[in-house]
Amino acid sequence: MRTPFSLLAERWHPSAAFVRRAALAALVMSVVIVVTGGAVRLTGSGLGCKTWPTCTGNSITPTPAMGLHGIIEFTNRTLTDVLCAVVGILILAARCAQPWRRSLSRLGWAQFWVVMSNAVLGGITVLVKLNPYVVACHMLSALALCWVAVVTWERAKEGDGPIRPLVVEPLRKLAWLLVGVTGGLVAAGTMVTGAGHHPGDSSDVPRIPISYDRLAQLHADFAFAAVGLSLAVIFALAAVKAPAPARARARELFLVLMAQAVLGYVQYFTDAPELLVGLHMLGASLTWIAALRIPLALRARDAVDAPQGALPAQEAPQAATV
Repeated sequence: MRTPFSLLAERWHPSAAFVRRAALAALVMSVVIVVTGGAVRLTGSGLGCKTWPTCTGNSITPTPAMGLHGIIEFTNRTLTDVLCAVVGILILAARCAQPWRRSLSRLGWAQFWVVMSNAVLGGITVLVKLNPYVVACHMLSALALCWVAVVTWERAKEGDGPIRPLVVEPLRKLAWLLVGVTGGLVAAGTMVTGAGHHPGDSSDVPRIPISYDRLAQLHADFAFAAVGLSLAVIFALAAVKAPAPARARARELFLVLMAQAVLGYVQYFTDAPELLVGLHMLGASLTWIAALRIPLALRARDAVDAPQGALPAQEAPQAATV
């Protein structure tokens, strides 16, 4: 059965480089949506739009009476549409590229559905008046989108052949353990925010009923563990002469973790100023991405040979290539 996707694929053959750029753009937008979501919270605009999916009971857009908070919240909602458009371009590019790589198409659609689920979760966050547990899940869902976007970007640079390990299995397990601890670090950070200084609105917003200092200490404990494991990965990869990209990514994660640690301690002892908290949220996204990229550099995938009967490149139908 011919579909709009297959009809478009007959007329547009984007290059592999275009697909990689589309995947990178989707990753960048996933980070942008985390940062702008943080800006909504830090400016007290979480309830700038009082309901969802409309901004008020009678208007999709904010009214003048809602002021700056309404504009900030509505802007963040609008950026979700931009993110959907970027992911849509990725899906189309992955489908129309020759040869068609179904794995990239599936990853593109996975991003789309994560965006949709997070949009619904964002609406629920408004409807439950910024319940801190729902807000934390909203942040974690955004970081799940970063996860899928990172995998898509990395897969766009590889072939579809079987996975070929580049280091021994214990090192690969150590890298994934580092990813798990980094995930715990980020999750603990969302709990600190849920008990901390920025509820997201000036009204009486519920907070997590656990001591802020205790949650901050838990967050710091995960940070110590992540830094220690990152050093272990750096030395282990150097000892076995792992591929240079993997060693470089391990060093990058260590540097990001150290920068995050400095930001975290400064904001803790300065009563969490909004700018530092926003930078810390950006750093959380970059830390998560840096950790995920390490195990993905410890294996390779070769290109799959063209199926028998496929036309040679010079005999393929002429089409515009991006």
